[in-house]
Amino acid sequence: MGYSTHVTGEFAITPPLTWNEIKASPFEPIGRRGYYGAVDVDLMLRVDESSVDTEEGTLVRRTGTALVMREIDEYRARNLVEQVQSLISMFTGHTFTGRLECEGEENTDLWRVVVRDGRAVRIEPRIVWPDEDGAA
Repeated sequence: MGYSTHVTGEFAITPPLTWNEIKASPFEPIGRRGYYGAVDVDLMLRVDESSVDTEEGTLVRRTGTALVMREIDEYRARNLVEQVQSLISMFTGHTFTGRLECEGEENTDLWRVVVRDGRAVRIEPRIVWPDEDGAA
């Protein structure tokens, strides 16, 4: 047992990833690599399915609409920013919006992963004390 971090949130992907992009990615949630994709990644793509009627029958269209956390009991968040950056670099024609909120076991261990100018960035909050009676 070690220090763990709780991660919530997601990055929406615009335009959504195509099935060919999804299945070639280590962030694929299902398929050749088992239910949760590659063992060495902690994030996965959320895949939405829609049915389209065609002349040959019903076509199931799968698109990757968001990057989310896998369900991990004791997550350490050691390379979370690097994994988000890996996905961004892999799919340069897409925009990633949103954030991952991270909270460690210590009450002061709060941070976020955001995307700024195409780069995954760790953001830590600033604590500001209000002035007491205007004294500095």
